Amino acid sequence: MSEESTGGAPAPEADENRRQVLYWRLLARLFDPEEQASLESASLAVVEDIGLPSALLDPGASVDSVVQRHPELAPEFDGLMTPEPDEDGTRDRAAEVRRAALASKVLLNVFASASGSGAVTAEQLARWQSDAGWLERALGCRPGELRGGQGGGVQRTGGGGGVSPTGTGGGGRTPDLGRLIPEIGPELGSIEAGLVKRMRLREVLADPALASRLTPSMSLIEQLLRDKDNLSGVALANAKALIRRYVDEASQVLRSQVEKATVGDIDRSVPPKRVFRNLDLDRTIWKNLTNWSPEEERLYVDRLYYRHTSRKTTPQRLIVVVDQSGSMVDSMVNCTILASIFAGLPKVDVHLIAYDTQALDLTPWSHDPFETLLRTKLGGGTDGTVAMALAQPKIAEPRNTVVVWISDFYEWRTDELFDSMAAIHRSGAKFIPVGSVTSGGRGSVNPWFRERFKDLGTPVISGHIKKLVHELKTFLT
Repeated sequence: MSEESTGGAPAPEADENRRQVLYWRLLARLFDPEEQASLESASLAVVEDIGLPSALLDPGASVDSVVQRHPELAPEFDGLMTPEPDEDGTRDRAAEVRRAALASKVLLNVFASASGSGAVTAEQLARWQSDAGWLERALGCRPGELRGGQGGGVQRTGGGGGVSPTGTGGGGRTPDLGRLIPEIGPELGSIEAGLVKRMRLREVLADPALASRLTPSMSLIEQLLRDKDNLSGVALANAKALIRRYVDEASQVLRSQVEKATVGDIDRSVPPKRVFRNLDLDRTIWKNLTNWSPEEERLYVDRLYYRHTSRKTTPQRLIVVVDQSGSMVDSMVNCTILASIFAGLPKVDVHLIAYDTQALDLTPWSHDPFETLLRTKLGGGTDGTVAMALAQPKIAEPRNTVVVWISDFYEWRTDELFDSMAAIHRSGAKFIPVGSVTSGGRGSVNPWFRERFKDLGTPVISGHIKKLVHELKTFLT
């Protein structure tokens, strides 16, 4: 689209017209999958005029395929929607047009292509997940971070001050990305869950070639856990492989958040082991300086000093109780992984209980989240009193015990369950109620329980897993 095609308008106005054409096409495509011929032809002219490939307008082309053919575009997607403002405060309108073309491609691939009600293949799901990863990169996040990939808090790579996510400027009218981005994550997760539900999952799992194209996600793991009892043979083996892969990837992320806990103060009542690795060289030299021979320029050592390495440790008992009803799948997966990580620390005695209308003591498998998840049965109602019957006998030393209870607390024996929880708190044990344990932090909690926990002095922790990790580390270290 040349300057003449815009009526001889000056360059800034021409760029503004180009940008508006691209955004009008974006809106039209989002709300109506049918082509608007005039917008399509005008957008094609804009894209070609600014030197971008026409594949950006092809709804059938993934972002991956565009980048494979034009690798020079890949860096432009990083922080695309969080651009740094120009130092002099001016707007680079030509750059805004380019960003509009790239942003439109990512947004349409993620939000428009997910519409529909037909069956979804493994290839289509993998493509959507890849495109969603490009959107997350464009928002300054890591791929998978907004969709609940255990990445923790959102870390933006762009500044965005004074510039909107789509590069439209606007000063004070700039959206607050710190508030906006966390809201996008649950929506992406909802779209992904819808796509997974539309898959003929059993047929896909029975075909090794199709199963290999699946990318593990929380939505997919939920479907696998719900359907695992109906799978057998190759399908069951592929399902287990996907669950194992997801658990291993999530464990790496959570382990980095937990870090290595301290193991107590030095116990000087225990003599140090006289081995080379414990030798305190600096102290040995200092204590033997009186043996220095100026004539020989030699230090004679008549005593070696060693570091104390034994530490005073107080075993801590961590009891994790997880609601495994249908609304708490995210928490079940996250907490089994988290429990296994704490179970690996030398001074932590971990117990894991899952419940719906029945309770299951998963402590023997708490070190292995994969085996734990295979033994869960998601769904059903909620009766926390059955879990309490298993948890209370495990509290042998209240002062050295923490009970983490993860649920939405929509119970039917409310008074009975709350009274027993309050009794745990009064006994001296640390009681931590958690609304849910997700990467996005979204969760619903029964207001009745929320108010009573607040009055008790044990307010419900919001659903972000980082907060639970911080609370546990504070108690256990």
